Amino acid sequence: MSDFENCSGSCAGCQEECDGGATITLTLENDEVLECQVLTTYQAAGKDYIALLPLDENGKNEDGEVFIYRYHEENGTPVLENIEDDEEYEAASDGFDEWLDSLEYDEIVTEEEPGE
Repeated sequence: MSDFENCSGSCAGCQEECDGGATITLTLENDEVLECQVLTTYQAAGKDYIALLPLDENGKNEDGEVFIYRYHEENGTPVLENIEDDEEYEAASDGFDEWLDSLEYDEIVTEEEPGE
């Protein structure tokens, strides 16, 4: 179960606005409620995924843990599904790593001055 705050329900429509700003409240299988920041939605191996950064009670993430779920929308409502298959999880993790690499590349390019 999940609940997006500050989200219209369509990441495709507001991707730039949501990255780093939207949060989601997860209710885990043990009924623990956990607030997470939406890092990104992305495609890998032909499927859509969402990467979430779990936050502590102070709104921080000290350990760097990231949750990855299969993601789709039903009638405009975001739906998250657990990834049960090891092969699919590897593909989803690789896609997330590629996204991180692209951020690092963009950061390096914007730090360099023209002509360097």
